[in-house]
Amino acid sequence: MNIRREGRQAVIDERSAMMPGRRVGPSEEQMRLMAKIARMYHERGMRQSQIANELHVSQPRVSRLLKRAGEVGIVRTTIALPTGVHTDVEDALEERYGLGEAVVVDAAGSEDDVTRALGAAAAVYLETTLTGGDTVGISSWSATLLAAVESMRPARARVVDTVLQVVGGIGDPGVQMEATRLIGLFAAGTGASPVFMPAPGMLSTAAARDSLVADPTIASVIRMWPDLTMALVGIGSLDPSPLLRQSGNALAERDQADLREAGAVGDICLRFFDADGVPVRSEVDDRVIGIGVEELRKVPRRVAVAGGARKHSAIRAALLGGWINVLITDLDEAQRLISDAPPVAR
Repeated sequence: MNIRREGRQAVIDERSAMMPGRRVGPSEEQMRLMAKIARMYHERGMRQSQIANELHVSQPRVSRLLKRAGEVGIVRTTIALPTGVHTDVEDALEERYGLGEAVVVDAAGSEDDVTRALGAAAAVYLETTLTGGDTVGISSWSATLLAAVESMRPARARVVDTVLQVVGGIGDPGVQMEATRLIGLFAAGTGASPVFMPAPGMLSTAAARDSLVADPTIASVIRMWPDLTMALVGIGSLDPSPLLRQSGNALAERDQADLREAGAVGDICLRFFDADGVPVRSEVDDRVIGIGVEELRKVPRRVAVAGGARKHSAIRAALLGGWINVLITDLDEAQRLISDAPPVAR
């Protein structure tokens, strides 16, 4: 009789401790039983029905005690991130800058090494997230984007409807060939129909630009930009990369000086912005054949592939200005961005 009474009381105590609003803690015997059940379940891999049979208790009681073991701290969940996975850093970037998604990859060595690592990460991201129905716009000049499409594995089915060039080839024929190659490789890998921009990215005068965009061939491409569901872009710093400088397509010194005086730190699709991401208006804007700032910001998914210390100010500014909502970058740059982020609003 005493044994039955004590057993019944233990069940009553257990249920009382679990009732909403009650602050009664588990007894020492309940703690022991919870710990025992938790070890059997988590360490020995036993099913709840097996535990119930072995301990001669009901399965619902095993389930309640497992849940309670987590509530009182007997069981704690710890996630061990695999080497090379930085979801904690990605979460911090997303929170600090309001990103829809951040992808952070290990990349060490020269600028070329970082470019290749970013390209490989971008290729995996694109292979994973392009599932069909997208109209994708791609900027014409970016070593990281070229590295990305070169790393992409061909899709087994069509995963993109159309890929458009959203800024003209920069000017040099060799660079225009690279722009065409970039669009062509992406189209081949995704099954998309390619639409090229047969024009330079920047003209010598605003009048020349206005004349060219009135051409029906150019105008037909521009009319398709509002249909974009995704933009894939690089982020440029005001100081040109060695590759861009070598190509002969860097901005003229006079243009660079004017933009620097206006506070520009970087660009996306030849649209320049200051350190806070605010568009910088200049005479250069009127000479560009490329998607405009407001048109770009209306694209639902705006993915930038950029990293490295040289581009830090430009990347940070692009994030602050809301130019992009997905960033693929390297770990060192991600940590610099987090350290240099504005305070999180509470």
